[in-house]
Amino acid sequence: MDALPDTRLGRHVANQLVRSGTAAGPNYDEGRVGESRADFVHKLKIALKELVETNGWLKFIVTAQLLPSVKIDPLRDECDQLCKILISSTLTAKRNFKEPPTPAISNRQSSIINRQSAQIRG
Repeated sequence: MDALPDTRLGRHVANQLVRSGTAAGPNYDEGRVGESRADFVHKLKIALKELVETNGWLKFIVTAQLLPSVKIDPLRDECDQLCKILISSTLTAKRNFKEPPTPAISNRQSSIINRQSAQIRG
Protein backbone atom coordinates (compact mmCIF):
# COMPACT_ATOMS: atom_id res chain seq x y z
CA MET A 1 0.00 0.00 0.00
CA ASP A 2 2.82 2.40 0.80
CA ALA A 3 4.27 1.79 -2.67
CA LEU A 4 1.17 3.24 -4.33
CA PRO A 5 1.42 6.87 -5.42
CA ASP A 6 0.27 9.53 -2.94
CA THR A 7 -2.53 10.72 -5.20
CA ARG A 8 -6.29 10.70 -4.75
CA LEU A 9 -6.55 7.53 -6.85
CA GLY A 10 -3.57 5.89 -5.17
CA ARG A 11 -4.99 6.56 -1.68
CA HIS A 12 -8.43 5.29 -2.70
CA VAL A 13 -7.03 2.06 -4.13
CA ALA A 14 -4.79 1.62 -1.08
CA ASN A 15 -7.77 2.01 1.26
CA GLN A 16 -9.85 -0.48 -0.73
CA LEU A 17 -6.96 -2.91 -0.82
CA VAL A 18 -6.45 -2.67 2.94
CA ARG A 19 -10.17 -3.27 3.52
CA SER A 20 -10.60 -6.27 1.23
CA GLY A 21 -7.10 -7.66 1.70
CA THR A 22 -7.40 -7.86 5.47
CA ALA A 23 -10.99 -9.17 5.58
CA ALA A 24 -10.40 -12.69 4.26
CA GLY A 25 -8.32 -13.89 7.22
CA PRO A 26 -10.78 -12.94 9.97
CA ASN A 27 -13.70 -14.37 7.98
CA TYR A 28 -11.81 -17.62 7.54
CA ASP A 29 -11.01 -17.69 11.27
CA GLU A 30 -14.65 -17.08 12.12
CA GLY A 31 -15.70 -19.89 9.77
CA ARG A 32 -13.37 -22.32 11.53
CA VAL A 33 -15.45 -21.96 14.68
CA GLY A 34 -18.78 -21.76 12.84
CA GLU A 35 -21.94 -22.90 14.57
CA SER A 36 -22.71 -25.38 11.79
CA ARG A 37 -21.35 -26.72 8.55
CA ALA A 38 -23.56 -24.25 6.68
CA ASP A 39 -22.12 -21.39 8.76
CA PHE A 40 -18.60 -22.62 7.99
CA VAL A 41 -19.33 -22.67 4.24
CA HIS A 42 -20.96 -19.23 4.42
CA LYS A 43 -17.93 -17.66 6.13
CA LEU A 44 -15.55 -19.28 3.64
CA LYS A 45 -17.60 -17.85 0.80
CA ILE A 46 -17.34 -14.38 2.35
CA ALA A 47 -13.57 -14.81 2.68
CA LEU A 48 -13.44 -15.91 -0.96
CA LYS A 49 -15.41 -12.86 -2.08
CA GLU A 50 -12.93 -10.60 -0.27
CA LEU A 51 -10.01 -12.35 -1.96
CA VAL A 52 -11.66 -11.99 -5.37
CA GLU A 53 -12.15 -8.29 -4.68
CA THR A 54 -8.52 -7.98 -3.60
CA ASN A 55 -7.41 -9.66 -6.81
CA GLY A 56 -9.55 -7.19 -8.75
CA TRP A 57 -7.86 -4.22 -7.06
CA LEU A 58 -4.44 -5.72 -7.75
CA LYS A 59 -5.39 -6.11 -11.40
CA PHE A 60 -6.61 -2.50 -11.44
CA ILE A 61 -3.30 -1.27 -10.03
CA VAL A 62 -1.49 -2.72 -13.05
CA THR A 63 -4.16 -1.61 -15.55
CA ALA A 64 -4.09 1.95 -14.19
CA GLN A 65 -0.29 1.84 -14.24
CA LEU A 66 -0.05 2.72 -10.56
CA LEU A 67 2.64 0.07 -10.08
CA PRO A 68 4.44 -2.24 -12.52
CA SER A 69 3.11 -5.75 -12.95
CA VAL A 70 6.45 -7.19 -11.80
CA LYS A 71 5.60 -5.93 -8.29
CA ILE A 72 1.95 -7.02 -8.37
CA ASP A 73 2.09 -10.40 -10.14
CA PRO A 74 3.46 -12.32 -7.12
CA LEU A 75 0.65 -10.88 -4.98
CA ARG A 76 -1.97 -11.85 -7.55
CA ASP A 77 -0.49 -15.35 -7.72
CA GLU A 78 -0.71 -15.69 -3.93
CA CYS A 79 -4.28 -14.39 -4.01
CA ASP A 80 -5.20 -16.89 -6.75
CA GLN A 81 -3.74 -19.74 -4.71
CA LEU A 82 -5.72 -18.70 -1.64
CA CYS A 83 -8.89 -18.52 -3.76
CA LYS A 84 -8.31 -22.05 -5.02
CA ILE A 85 -7.81 -23.31 -1.47
CA LEU A 86 -11.04 -21.71 -0.28
CA ILE A 87 -12.98 -22.97 -3.31
CA SER A 88 -11.72 -26.49 -2.67
CA SER A 89 -12.54 -26.26 1.05
CA THR A 90 -16.02 -24.97 0.31
CA LEU A 91 -16.74 -27.74 -2.18
CA THR A 92 -15.43 -30.39 0.21
CA ALA A 93 -17.52 -29.05 3.08
CA LYS A 94 -20.64 -28.96 0.90
CA ARG A 95 -20.01 -32.48 -0.39
CA ASN A 96 -19.55 -33.83 3.13
CA PHE A 97 -22.57 -31.98 4.49
CA LYS A 98 -25.50 -34.31 4.90
CA GLU A 99 -28.66 -32.72 6.16
CA PRO A 100 -30.55 -34.95 8.60
CA PRO A 101 -33.76 -36.27 7.05
CA THR A 102 -36.97 -34.61 8.17
CA PRO A 103 -39.17 -37.19 9.84
CA ALA A 104 -42.37 -37.79 7.95
CA ILE A 105 -45.62 -37.24 9.84
CA SER A 106 -48.12 -40.01 9.31
CA ASN A 107 -51.79 -39.24 8.71
CA ARG A 108 -52.59 -40.39 12.22
CA GLN A 109 -49.99 -38.05 13.76
CA SER A 110 -51.27 -35.24 11.56
CA SER A 111 -54.87 -35.71 12.72
CA ILE A 112 -53.77 -35.75 16.39
CA ILE A 113 -51.81 -32.53 15.88
CA ASN A 114 -54.79 -30.92 14.14
CA ARG A 115 -57.16 -31.89 17.00
CA GLN A 116 -54.72 -30.55 19.61
CA SER A 117 -54.42 -27.28 17.72
CA ALA A 118 -58.22 -26.97 17.48
CA GLN A 119 -58.56 -27.55 21.22
CA ILE A 120 -56.01 -24.87 22.00
CA ARG A 121 -57.73 -22.36 19.72
CA GLY A 122 -61.19 -23.45 20.81
